[in-house]
Amino acid sequence: MVVDNKATVTYIQLLKEDLAIFRIVPDDGPVPDYKAGQFITLGMPNPVEGGKIVRRAYSIASHPENKDYVELVIRWVRKPLPGRLTTQLFNARERDTILWLRPTGRALLINDVMPNGEPDTRRIVCIGGGTGLAPFVSFAQHLHAVGDKREIVVLHGASYVDELSYKDLLTDLENDSIKRGRDEWNFKYRASISRPQEWFNRSWSGQMGRVETFLRERENGISPLEELVGEKITKKNTIFYVCGWQGTIDGVMDFLKPRGFVTEHDKREDGSFEVKYESYG
Repeated sequence: MVVDNKATVTYIQLLKEDLAIFRIVPDDGPVPDYKAGQFITLGMPNPVEGGKIVRRAYSIASHPENKDYVELVIRWVRKPLPGRLTTQLFNARERDTILWLRPTGRALLINDVMPNGEPDTRRIVCIGGGTGLAPFVSFAQHLHAVGDKREIVVLHGASYVDELSYKDLLTDLENDSIKRGRDEWNFKYRASISRPQEWFNRSWSGQMGRVETFLRERENGISPLEELVGEKITKKNTIFYVCGWQGTIDGVMDFLKPRGFVTEHDKREDGSFEVKYESYG
């Protein structure tokens, strides 16, 4: 039997008409313990269905060290039919009550140990399409808070510049890396816009195309990601985490599979792998 907990919506930031950041605070205790990369299930009654509780899972964007609230970035599903839960969420107001189930999920947990028991010191590259950025915002803030020394790269893909939901936060984390030095905090953030020809994106001068194009080699045989980190990406020096629509996962693997990268789902007999992913469609 599902046991719902109650929380209060304390903050709503509307980024655009169908994209918003929500914060919720549990009514009966502190924010529960969870791990970066996990998701939380929200529920609300749907009046169209006679008040039936509709539940959906959303990746957590806040980090485990933040006990003040749980933060989520959510897109309102409008096509082909209005989302059964997201429509209720986008009609919600601050101080409204929402139901929630405890955080869970293993697909995107940060890998700290290699199959042989040694520490995993590989570069962490996070690739998020759209709201698939959320778990990696949690990654970045968590790894920053605990003083992790690994190199971390967050790549985000969106259709429009106003969908770069955490651009300021991630840019600040990169600036802190520059200020403190890569030996203390080694972080980089880049974004890609897939519709650069549209008027609304006219000011964009960064990477163009879907987020996986960061992995496409240019004429010189080096990809934008490799230019960013300053060396060739190999199975030994990099582990990838990917979140988004299945098309994003497939697009990333189109570049990585020919190089011998394998996912955790298809890990080798010795338990080794170089890609973790979670698809939401």
